[in-house]
Amino acid sequence: MTLRVEIWSDIACPWCYVGKARFEKALAAFPQRDQVEVVHRSFELDPGRAKDDVQPVLTMLAKKYGMSEAQAQAGEDNLGAQAATEGLQYRTRGRDHGSTFDMHRLLHLAKEHGRQDELVQRLYRANFAEERSLFNDDERLVEIAVGAGLDEAEVRKVLADPQAYADEVRADEREAAQLGATGVPFFVLDRKYGVSGAQPAEVFERALTQAWGERSPLTLVEDGGAEACGPDGCAVPPRQ
Repeated sequence: MTLRVEIWSDIACPWCYVGKARFEKALAAFPQRDQVEVVHRSFELDPGRAKDDVQPVLTMLAKKYGMSEAQAQAGEDNLGAQAATEGLQYRTRGRDHGSTFDMHRLLHLAKEHGRQDELVQRLYRANFAEERSLFNDDERLVEIAVGAGLDEAEVRKVLADPQAYADEVRADEREAAQLGATGVPFFVLDRKYGVSGAQPAEVFERALTQAWGERSPLTLVEDGGAEACGPDGCAVPPRQ
């Protein structure tokens, strides 16, 4: 039996970047870590944003939250310090902000190839730690996706078709709303427990332990007696 952890997040979300590191620290210390399946789900902080609508992070923050750019910069400096405590690089100056829809579509492609976690980590690093912009640059996304182990032709095909995996992204976002997620990161363990925000690793450790301890095997309504097919074939009733 495995424990499934679903993580709703957005590449543009700095607390998702920090929260992933804290969760992974807890997972690394979890005795049953090899029996935990992690699935990344889509959540856009800025859904519907045009692909070519890219602006400096400070400008976006000041406008969205009604603050001065100096206040926005202070927030970025605080986030940089928080990231550093988790061993993460974080550029507090010169970052920009834009649509993450194509990134989420590529993450669904990566899921089909078992490369989802590698891709999400590379996207986070590109957005928060590297100088070259991640937004409105298909070649940049191709480079990152190929580096995560995806086929270049498949990546280009997805980026060229705005409908590819679009339904999957929207389905994830609808499901987040149904589960009561109003922000990210949002962690769901075995569809029983939810953890909201970039909690300390200790909180994730407790959640993993509780969810693991409350797993239960399937209860059979009827146990045996009826014919069935198994690894050794199918039982053949004797001839009357």
